Amino acid sequence: MGELRLMKGNEVIAEAAIRAGVDGYFGYPITPQSEVLETLMARMPWEETGMVVLQAESEVAAINMVYGGASCGKKVMTSSSSPGMSLKMEGITYLAGAELPCLVVNVVRGGPGLGTIQPAQSDYFQSVKGGGHGDYKLIVLAPNSVQEMNDFVGLGFDLAFKYLNPAMILTDGMIGQMMEKVELADFTPRWTEEEIIAKSGTWATTGKTKNRERNISTSLELDSAKQEIFNHKLQAKYKTIEENEVRYEKFMCDDAEYLFVAYGSSSRICQKSVELAREKGIKVGLLRPITLFPFPSKQINEMADQVKGILSVEMSAGQMIEDVKLAVNCRIPVEHFGRYGGIITSPEEIVEALEQKIIGG
Repeated sequence: MGELRLMKGNEVIAEAAIRAGVDGYFGYPITPQSEVLETLMARMPWEETGMVVLQAESEVAAINMVYGGASCGKKVMTSSSSPGMSLKMEGITYLAGAELPCLVVNVVRGGPGLGTIQPAQSDYFQSVKGGGHGDYKLIVLAPNSVQEMNDFVGLGFDLAFKYLNPAMILTDGMIGQMMEKVELADFTPRWTEEEIIAKSGTWATTGKTKNRERNISTSLELDSAKQEIFNHKLQAKYKTIEENEVRYEKFMCDDAEYLFVAYGSSSRICQKSVELAREKGIKVGLLRPITLFPFPSKQINEMADQVKGILSVEMSAGQMIEDVKLAVNCRIPVEHFGRYGGIITSPEEIVEALEQKIIGG
């Protein structure tokens, strides 16, 4: 068993980054994720591993520093919260267009605009539908515990380098600020320059020598025919990700007659809602998407053969519900329930919504 600690979700992101052998973190403070940067500064990993930790002058600067580090084959990352993530979107689409691996963490707060500093899930569209320009996708992981905040740092980097694509941990202020027991990962040494060349020499800008050619990192292509070919390549990659990397969790679904679909902190609340509903004789289960892209459409479609209706529970005005509806293809009723603007729903409210919108609807 690894080292056990009681930590905040934001703090464990920082600790997990150090232990994952990350080369550089470039960020900018914004509530409710500022503890990521603060913890890294307090830990001073440059003395321990040589990891660079830098507070950039802006979110725009931070994501472009990530671009520079990623193009060199380094493990680099950033974190922010909703308005700050909007500022990073141009850089994120550049990273996707240049096929560069990196990790981005979004600790979501209520919006739109500057909004509140309380938790929300209203950045779903921005994260999985491409918040920047162009036809691109991020690999999006949605933790529902501090333990998964830890685990998904390593997983995010593994998937980013496997597919040469930016990966995102989409969480919220509730999980970022809560404290739980977490089993930390063992330390992974940072890659040496020789290891980077061996792993990433075909694309990383490691320099031209007599033994290797120069690589150029760019998302620019002025020839439309070549750009179309490249877009076909990206779409094929995204299809491969959809075929191989879907992650989800089922809770009390074997005999379910109704289904909650929820991710992140909403899924934790829904677990209690399932128990309360079953005490009332309502057989309901929970399907939790762990990857929001790729989305578990097939698994939700299969549940539509079993259940009478689905309630999509989100701390938003209803965003993931669109993907749930697409998954079931109008075969059964799908309704949304959520609080937004930073309000966290209660298990009892979710059960009441199920009774009103699905069972009584």
